[in-house]
Amino acid sequence: MFGGDSAERAVSLKSGAAVLAALLRAGVDAHAFDPAAKPLAALKDENFDRVFIALHGRGGEDGCLQGALELMKLPYTGSGVLASALAMDKWRTKLAWHAAGVPVPDFVVVAAASDFAAIERQLGLPLFVKPACEGSSIGISKVKQAGKLREAWELAAKYDKVVLAERYVDAGEYTVGILAGLALPVIRIVPATEFYDYEAKYDRDDTQYRIPSGLSAGQEQEMQALALRAFDVLGGRGWGRVDIMLDHEGNSWCLEVNSSPGMTDHSLVPMAARAAGIPFEELVVRILAEATCG
Repeated sequence: MFGGDSAERAVSLKSGAAVLAALLRAGVDAHAFDPAAKPLAALKDENFDRVFIALHGRGGEDGCLQGALELMKLPYTGSGVLASALAMDKWRTKLAWHAAGVPVPDFVVVAAASDFAAIERQLGLPLFVKPACEGSSIGISKVKQAGKLREAWELAAKYDKVVLAERYVDAGEYTVGILAGLALPVIRIVPATEFYDYEAKYDRDDTQYRIPSGLSAGQEQEMQALALRAFDVLGGRGWGRVDIMLDHEGNSWCLEVNSSPGMTDHSLVPMAARAAGIPFEELVVRILAEATCG
């Protein structure tokens, strides 16, 4: 299942093509399905056994597709309805994590009537502004100068009614892939751009992905344990990815969960799986084997 009509369609097409090719190489009787081209009801009409979800963004990883597949009693990969919906919503993810004691950077919901200058003072500069329910860094800005928050909010508000301003954590960005209840090796992300934006994720070849991450064995284990806990708090299952920032005191801060991570040639879960000795074909087959319904 890939493509769709969200803002992440282009990425989803790349992920889905890579997954489909790998499944076919592994001997799986796999077929492409783009819900932008035909109705979901065709899944039953064509007698599919299960669905590998490589559909990113709204409608694909926000619980909507998961709910539809459950009504059709079709097993699917990844998290269920509630966990997918929560993970897609960065604001409610942070609320759930905060309530459970999972560390998150300070944040504020920003609206048209907000006191932008007060938020800049409260969170400090630089800070990040992001739509609550978009992925692939779409609509995200890094605000470095006083008085620029409103402009960043206006950009993010084009993509979502709920916009977050978030304290910048500046000692390194890391990500932890999760596969069947186990944490994969930690990856440190070092973009050549201002931050790990859409261009750095998908279009550039100078973003550095460091495996080993450079953390001590103890730090890596702590970060993996935190990622598993953060994933579990949301009810995640099957596979996913947790993004984490590190501060200069060595503290980890959870940013978000990706419940249907990218599977392109730049993507992080396949990269971490390779470092763990799991080739791409084996990875997709193992993800497919975890498919469930309800």
